[in-house]
Amino acid sequence: MNVIKHGLSISIERFNEEFFLSFKVVGKLTHEDYEEINSMIDAALEGIENPRVKIYIDASEFEGWELRALWDDFKLDLKRGNDFDKVAVFGNKKWQKYATKVGSWFISGEMKFFEDSKEALDWLHGSSE
Repeated sequence: MNVIKHGLSISIERFNEEFFLSFKVVGKLTHEDYEEINSMIDAALEGIENPRVKIYIDASEFEGWELRALWDDFKLDLKRGNDFDKVAVFGNKKWQKYATKVGSWFISGEMKFFEDSKEALDWLHGSSE
């Protein structure tokens, strides 16, 4: 029996006009995952003018995207990229570091890759540069 591990957990916190989104990705992201992500982000930011969003992505068990999901990711960056203040990606693969660099081209805020989750969270919360 071949077991395929796949999952996505999302946490959204709000402090006035500032939002903190946390994602844990396991396996490959699908188009259906992005439908869920988009609807949750849209609902959280509805009615907020110029939201400031900080995002933490735990990609330590992330294996990539299905082709349609990669396109969905690109569209999300174009749609919401101006809302993203800081994006910290915690991962352990070289390709994730390169994907973070490419992703940073499509958002107005900062996006950095980290191999240590504490460093990523400290950077998001302004504890280190």
